[in-house]
Amino acid sequence: MPELPDVEEFRRILESCAQDRRIERVEVRDAGVLHDVSVGRLRRDLEGRTFTRPERHGKWLLARTDGPTVLLHFGMTGELLCCAPEDPPHAHDRVVLTVAGDRQLRYRDLRKLKGLWLADDAGVARVLADQGPDAATVDRAAFDEALAGRRGSLKSVLMDQSTVAGLGNLLVDEILWRARLHPARPARDLADDEYGRLHTEMQGTLEEAVSAGRVPSLASWLTGHRDDTDATCPRCGEPLEHSRIAGRGTVWCPRCQPEAP
Repeated sequence: MPELPDVEEFRRILESCAQDRRIERVEVRDAGVLHDVSVGRLRRDLEGRTFTRPERHGKWLLARTDGPTVLLHFGMTGELLCCAPEDPPHAHDRVVLTVAGDRQLRYRDLRKLKGLWLADDAGVARVLADQGPDAATVDRAAFDEALAGRRGSLKSVLMDQSTVAGLGNLLVDEILWRARLHPARPARDLADDEYGRLHTEMQGTLEEAVSAGRVPSLASWLTGHRDDTDATCPRCGEPLEHSRIAGRGTVWCPRCQPEAP
């Protein structure tokens, strides 16, 4: 599932492929990925416009133009590619935007759980109104404020996009492992130094993952071992635990991440 580092990579693709380029053609191959906008309106409102600098907030990509903004959310299987018009079409290419210079942005998605919205500035604000601060840029004070008084486990609170935006299942498990915090710990029970450690490890994990353009499966990362047979902790060698917490498959080290502090 695309998480914040993946979406930041899509932002870079959009920037390098289409920024400052005129949208010459909008082709919708599957209207099932459009939300609150018709095929006709998408074409009318975008063709002839020019992409400006794209932005990202959490898992949302904001494809800004000199008119409306295209908001993209990639769900579980979405991706954004920069292609040449002669590149073979893919069965899961849902929307294709041809820009000046013979380049195409292709929104590709197998499961079509999310997709594209079109909005003016007020509409963008409404879409993002329920999002917490961006996990990659939130400072310690805003992070503490976002978590203050939240009920539920650390796993559920960090995955809630209204707390901090951009974290998914893999990142939350990785961050909690690095911070030596059990995913089932109640979020409101953390001490001040634990909040500080959690924020520091979140920032460090995201910095590395954004540099890689994805959540990497490295040998030094918990993520690199979560699907191993007889998986062990890359830090201490203890067998990893697997369960469902907050409705999601969760992995942790019982030695590094004890249930009680």
